[in-house]
Amino acid sequence: MWNSLASRTRNASPTPPDHTLAGVAAIGVGGLALAGLYAATGGEFGIPCLLRATTGLDCPFCGSTRMAAALLHGDVLGALHFNAPVLVGVLVVAYLWTSWVLQRLGLAWLPRPRLRPRARRILPAALIVMALAFMVIRNLPWPPFTALHV
Repeated sequence: MWNSLASRTRNASPTPPDHTLAGVAAIGVGGLALAGLYAATGGEFGIPCLLRATTGLDCPFCGSTRMAAALLHGDVLGALHFNAPVLVGVLVVAYLWTSWVLQRLGLAWLPRPRLRPRARRILPAALIVMALAFMVIRNLPWPPFTALHV
């Protein structure tokens, strides 16, 4: 009995601490509130992008508020147009957060990817490289890349 429990504990994916889960929830609620305010004011209220304001270039996060507002209106295609990589990232984080909270509450287990230690070390750098590559691609001045401008 103890061996099987130890085996399950060893193979279980680590769950973030409560303060991390609460922080992710607070960021999510704040983002939804900002998107709701943006949608309710007809785009009058939002967070301006410092990079875009100073250089005219779209950063990897440009369009995120409009993406979330489009989602609140049920416009998935519009959300994809504004910022598809951030939409995918938000969906992944929301799924992981839900699975962690359900696991913590003992209600259900949702399948999650199991990352090896090497993959966990590489993931932050890989995400930064992908974000920078997306920023470069979305700012290229030729079609079809101009469709990524927001």
